[in-house]
Amino acid sequence: MRHWKACFTAFAILGTAATAVAEDLKMATIAPGSSAYLTMSTMATIVNRGQDEHDITVDATGAATRHMISLAEGDLDFAMTSPTIYRFLSEGTRMYQQLERAPELAEELRLVFWFPYGAYHVLTYADSGIASLEDLRGKTVFLGPPGGGAWATAQKWVEAQTGMKPDEDFESFNGSWSSAFQAFQDRQIDVYINGGIAPFPQVEQLTATAQLTLLGPTKAEVETMDEAKLAPARVPGRKLDPIPVAVYGEGVTNSEDVYTINSIVGVATRASLDEETVYRVTKAFWEGTAAMRDSAPWLEDITLDYAVQDGGLGLHPGAERYYREIGVTIPEGSAAPAQ
Repeated sequence: MRHWKACFTAFAILGTAATAVAEDLKMATIAPGSSAYLTMSTMATIVNRGQDEHDITVDATGAATRHMISLAEGDLDFAMTSPTIYRFLSEGTRMYQQLERAPELAEELRLVFWFPYGAYHVLTYADSGIASLEDLRGKTVFLGPPGGGAWATAQKWVEAQTGMKPDEDFESFNGSWSSAFQAFQDRQIDVYINGGIAPFPQVEQLTATAQLTLLGPTKAEVETMDEAKLAPARVPGRKLDPIPVAVYGEGVTNSEDVYTINSIVGVATRASLDEETVYRVTKAFWEGTAAMRDSAPWLEDITLDYAVQDGGLGLHPGAERYYREIGVTIPEGSAAPAQ
């Protein structure tokens, strides 16, 4: 199993030697190339820089749906979650319907913070001949890794907008984030879909060598759209968001902002992790994030109000303690469950 370790510690930066061994904490996220990986690996780096009691190691393999089970069972300290997937786990439905202990495992999870997954960028090359979502018929499309939450979200959005279904009306490319990104660069995929906070670094990488088109409705088209087409963006944990195309400059052909679906995701921890540890991690992250916003513009969308919104999962007492300490208002549904 390949591991990515966020290895910049405060002592490394200061050039001094540690006087004590930091406690290792294990974090799991989805593969590089996703906005969740970017946010969570950045979190680990910030936390490791900002304090010396704990050292977060990031494993970027596997699916978030499985990571949540490992977290609840105590094999991880932090993992990606979402309101939708957490609800499925707590109800024992969808991918968890064969797991009898699912509701019990859900009780072992707590929230550190929510963050936006990012607007789903539906990308094609400007010279592909594809000008709208209606042109996907017969094309090869990457919706996300099969079986993952991103695949399901992108699939529902495309179907609502066009009526088309994968492997019936267009070919669904089955691969990981990294393999699909490489295949898109090699022109083996016609349309590549990935969520990210604009300006999404992956899109900026692509526009450095080619011109792209973002597929999706404009504001005027959304305003006259029937509710059936907007339904995937109306469910809890998702919303409709514009991609401000100006942030990509001449790298994209679009002259108007493109509207698309966005999802709420988050960093969860296990209920059994002690309050002081989660407090220190939460504090180090938010204090370090403030200092990084100028060099990482996408962090502007990761805010305290967004972090504590009611997504159905209660805060860990250590995280809640930090938010209350700095004056953040905690919605009733986000408060830490009574011990």
